[in-house]
Amino acid sequence: MVNRNLLRQYDLAEEDLEQQLAEAMGLSNYDPSHPVVTFHDEEEFDVNKIIKGRVLNIVGDEVVIDVGYKSEGVIPLEEWKDDGMDKPTPPKIGDELLVLLESVEDESGAIVLSYRKAKRQKEWEDIIAKHKEGDVVSGMVTRKIKGGLLVNIGVNVFLPASQVDIRRPPDIGDYIGRTIDCKILKIDEARRNIVVSRRKLIEDDRAERKAKLLAELVPGQIRKGIVKNIAEFGAFVDLGGIDGLLHITDMSWGRINNPHEVVKIDQELEVFIITVDKEKEKIALGLKQKSKSPWQDVEAKYPVGSRHTGEVVNVMSYGAFVKLEPGIEGLVHISEMSWTKRINHPNELVSIGDQIEVQVLNINKDKQEISLGIKQVQPNPWDKVAERYPTNKQVEGVVRNLTNYGAFIEIEEGIDGLLHVSDMSWVRKVGHPSDVLNKGDKVKCIVLSVDQEKRRIALGLKQMNNDPWEGDIPGRYHPGDTVKGKVTKITNFGVFVELEPGLEGLLHISELTDGKVEKPEQLVKQDQEIEVRVLRVDPAERKIGLSRKSVAEIEAANAQEAAGEQATPASGGGKSSRELRGGTGAGGNLINMPESGKDS
Repeated sequence: MVNRNLLRQYDLAEEDLEQQLAEAMGLSNYDPSHPVVTFHDEEEFDVNKIIKGRVLNIVGDEVVIDVGYKSEGVIPLEEWKDDGMDKPTPPKIGDELLVLLESVEDESGAIVLSYRKAKRQKEWEDIIAKHKEGDVVSGMVTRKIKGGLLVNIGVNVFLPASQVDIRRPPDIGDYIGRTIDCKILKIDEARRNIVVSRRKLIEDDRAERKAKLLAELVPGQIRKGIVKNIAEFGAFVDLGGIDGLLHITDMSWGRINNPHEVVKIDQELEVFIITVDKEKEKIALGLKQKSKSPWQDVEAKYPVGSRHTGEVVNVMSYGAFVKLEPGIEGLVHISEMSWTKRINHPNELVSIGDQIEVQVLNINKDKQEISLGIKQVQPNPWDKVAERYPTNKQVEGVVRNLTNYGAFIEIEEGIDGLLHVSDMSWVRKVGHPSDVLNKGDKVKCIVLSVDQEKRRIALGLKQMNNDPWEGDIPGRYHPGDTVKGKVTKITNFGVFVELEPGLEGLLHISELTDGKVEKPEQLVKQDQEIEVRVLRVDPAERKIGLSRKSVAEIEAANAQEAAGEQATPASGGGKSSRELRGGTGAGGNLINMPESGKDS
């Protein structure tokens, strides 16, 4: 472009100047209708403004543009290359177009122009004029960038990854090449930046559909939905605007261990509307409710006392669950598994998958519970225990357990009898069963009694032999006899002396010596062998009293006792009120202390 004011001083015609310039530029095919230069009057040009220009020529990779300034501008041909193109599409000589004036003069004195920037600015201005925040726009996803996607709606706008969908997809790059609708969230004119959201558009649409759907939903309806998510406790189903929860317990009348056994992601289902909470926007869904509950006529199908075959589907510490049919399970409690076996855990008898016969014990239709029993399908051995173990029958068993009061003897598998401590020995007082027996010992006993109703058997060990107190012991031990024995126990009231295995007598503290004794340990030691005299033998009380006093003291004590018996014949039928100290018995107190006020 040439300024006419400059040419007037040279007195040259415009046509002549055009011809000379064409020859100087090497243009052999000069066409006067497409002048090389444009003549104009001098005018002002504003930087960063879009102005009109005309293509003068294309030289190599540059396009020469005349914008009516004193000099032409040059734009790289690359600016005519659109996104996705391998090569630029060059303009034609003479084309009029809009360019951006970036600078009036560069280092070489030429003006700086940009076709691409002018095009983008014009596109931006058109978008701003056409749209505002909140508008819905449509565009193609062009590429993936850090933090999101670029969407071309006339200009490239930013779609953050968090705004692509309600639930972020595994790879947002899958959207490249797709035309999508978005809502404009923010327009920054200063930075020429627009942020859009596809999620917001979806949420708004869902909110609208949700409100409409909530107004329509009522319990009892059958609705179609799509499985959107699966958790351990159930599945979330999209009903077309709102999600409902299909709990695992409402998927089937039968047992389900995992929701994946019934449903899959994106699966279409027909679900039953159980409840609708419009305030909290919570919907409970069901699948099993679409069919009749097997519990409806359970009492008719499985009456109490009836027997059925079922499959063990679960084993717990307290029992086993048995499936009678899909949706009908009953519990066999551990106590109902065997009449006689001691079961620590149900898996000792049953395993998952076993087919077993059970008997219906009880039904709770409201709670959907059935109590079952295994042992009830087998004969109860206790029904014939009394017949098999009559009184006075001799039995042999193994000591299974020891308690403070006795020992449990297993006489057959699952059948125990109790051997009480009082029935272990005729001649010694047994403080604990371990004094006589050990766990695991084989022992022979006599059946004393059978309580079939309470399932108890009483056993006796001492009854295996005759009672020595009825003749043997009184015949061998007489008052005044001197005998030897071993100290077995020392107490604050006296000393127990073993006269023979299983037979003990009491040497009272008052009978240890002629003088007063504070502590028995002062005179005797544990396991010490000592010589004693027999004071008295009482078969009725099963006691033997002993003494270490002198003979004179013993005779005086006996005389005093005899005199007391004669003076008070009515008291106790001739029996001394000064009761016997010492000895052992089958029952009652081990030691009967003197009456209050009497000399010991």
